[in-house]
Amino acid sequence: MLNRAAAAAVLVTVLSACGAGGQSQDGSADQLSADPLTAVRSAADITGRTGSAHAATELTTESAEKKTVFHGTGGYDYVKRLGRLEIDVPAGTATPGKITEVLLPGTVYLQNSAAKIPEGKWVKLDVRQLPDGNLVSTGATDPASAAGALRGAQTAELVGSETVNGVELKHYKGVLDLAKAADATGGRGADGLRTAAQTFTVKEVPYEAWLDARGRLHKVVENFAFAGVAGSTAAKDQVKVVSVLSLTDFGKPVEVAEPAAADLYSMKASPSPQ
Repeated sequence: MLNRAAAAAVLVTVLSACGAGGQSQDGSADQLSADPLTAVRSAADITGRTGSAHAATELTTESAEKKTVFHGTGGYDYVKRLGRLEIDVPAGTATPGKITEVLLPGTVYLQNSAAKIPEGKWVKLDVRQLPDGNLVSTGATDPASAAGALRGAQTAELVGSETVNGVELKHYKGVLDLAKAADATGGRGADGLRTAAQTFTVKEVPYEAWLDARGRLHKVVENFAFAGVAGSTAAKDQVKVVSVLSLTDFGKPVEVAEPAAADLYSMKASPSPQ
């Protein structure tokens, strides 16, 4: 398994190149709260009660020198607490192509994430080994973490309504606190949020969220920032990250399985110099 130094290298390689119970599984008994803050904070739990959802992600990293956009598609099974994303890594990055990511609370499996990993093999990581808790380092934000971050909403303002694919959605804006989101999430699912809270330089994360009449999350946009040069607070050294998650087909089955042990590849740390 990767040590923290090696995991940090994964982050640099990618970016420098650039529930409470419910009445029913489909969420039919849930209803959007009239209070904006309650509505936003409840979105992750209500969405989880739908059983599953299909996901599309977009992650944009922008520094003073470069802008890179990653796209992903997949889904999340809230019953199994298991998700899968296929992420397109654009040309001009260190490892262009497609990364496959399988997600569990506190754990991420990566396939095709580095040149030295044999084709078809997976690398297993504890999200605490990734400096950002896997919120941006693999080119996408884990759908469960993106939604879970809303549990830490500190402000919420209803700014309007929009109709998307025939569904009326309420549009909210505000800021969230990742550390408080981690506390509200609890368990291994909080690991990534808590690690990210220690890494990102903007502690009050701006967000936008779109919720339907049941309170289900259809889209969330979150804005992160971290120091591209370790320890620097200078504006020119900051990397801005915009994470977009869109969810559709609530309750539609998602095909995802945890990789078999025989398909795992163990990366050994380089020996220390004598």
